[in-house]
Amino acid sequence: MKEDKTRMMTTVMKIRNCMIPAGICMMLLPACEQKTSQQAETAVQEYYVAAYVWPSCHDEELSRTLIWPDGTGEWEVIRKGNRHFDGHNQPRQPLWGYEMDDDPQVVEKWIDAAAGHGVNVFIYDWYWYNEAPFQENALNDGFLKARNRDKMQFYLMWANHDVYRSFFNVHLYGDETSMLWDARVDWRSYKALVERIIDRYFRQPNYFKIDGKPVFAVFDTNKLLESFGGSMEETCRALDYFREEVKKAGFPGLHIQWNQPWGSMMSEERAAQFSARLDSMGYNSVAMYNMGGFNEDYLVYGAGAFRILERMDSTVNVPVFPCVSVGWDDTPRFPDKSSDQIVHYNNTPTSFAMLLLKAKAYVDRHPGQPKLIVVNSWNEWVEGGYLLPDMLNGFGYLEAVKDVIVDGKYDGYAPVDSVSME
Repeated sequence: MKEDKTRMMTTVMKIRNCMIPAGICMMLLPACEQKTSQQAETAVQEYYVAAYVWPSCHDEELSRTLIWPDGTGEWEVIRKGNRHFDGHNQPRQPLWGYEMDDDPQVVEKWIDAAAGHGVNVFIYDWYWYNEAPFQENALNDGFLKARNRDKMQFYLMWANHDVYRSFFNVHLYGDETSMLWDARVDWRSYKALVERIIDRYFRQPNYFKIDGKPVFAVFDTNKLLESFGGSMEETCRALDYFREEVKKAGFPGLHIQWNQPWGSMMSEERAAQFSARLDSMGYNSVAMYNMGGFNEDYLVYGAGAFRILERMDSTVNVPVFPCVSVGWDDTPRFPDKSSDQIVHYNNTPTSFAMLLLKAKAYVDRHPGQPKLIVVNSWNEWVEGGYLLPDMLNGFGYLEAVKDVIVDGKYDGYAPVDSVSME
């Protein structure tokens, strides 16, 4: 099983179009390749820290009409966060204020802060409903128009989940849970989606690739199956279509990444079924949106997440990239949540740094695959998970990334592989 992973990823170190932010350590080239002076100048960086970007904090006609009428995107909801108990950090207060994520000058500041602290990939949440994109302006007008965009790579995570009316703005819809958008697609819509992604994004010089293949994550494979009548055969045909269109565009192939929120400790039977589904659908890797499991104590949450990660890694035949979550508090969206449904104990930049150190040790134990660590997230203010500076922790979370990834502050102090918090 592990041999299959290594064989699949024999050239993973040759990731095309890699940007090299100042201060990032350079990876050692494979032993079989002699390092010339020219290679040394263009050597790719050793670690990839990829943070999810939730593109909701700007004004678009559709979102203003149906979700956030104030014209400030989801800032409208974030500002209404309120404390549920003593010490509850609500509402969240961004250091730089309520800036629009489709403003290229704002994103230029993001990129400088990210690159300067070791975050070198943005994973943009990407939506497609009713045969059209949604919330795409943050990427098109913000990131892709930023003058320093060459410092940062990016890839897409197709967030193909349904949206209910009360989900994004409970203050507007109250308890109304009727469907606003169904994430299913038909063949016509799917083909338009594929064409748009290839032409607008995969061709960008800073699109993140593994072995020259653009990386594309799918959030909800079950919803993808629903799109094609629940047929595994038809869904695989759809994924094969995507792969062939990517090849026609001049790429060697498509790297499809399985993505999902949370995750839990799987039984042997469930783990075997999961592995079989990955193999049959041709997924190339796994990366979670949040750390697996959940607990209101960040230390317990993190320990459980790494047990889930190790179990998954020992089961499947493709690389499993570790995810480290900054935290979780979505009470601005769901004001009725109790304290045990959010993370609020031991949730500090230091504890985040220690989990990031464990993730770094994990990828170091997998030399045959890219040293990719995903982080939830860059700017999920509404869910209480963000690297961006705020009034409580300042640059604490970004400094944690820099300490662990860029400066190697804790190198030589290998963390324990798993921690029992029972």
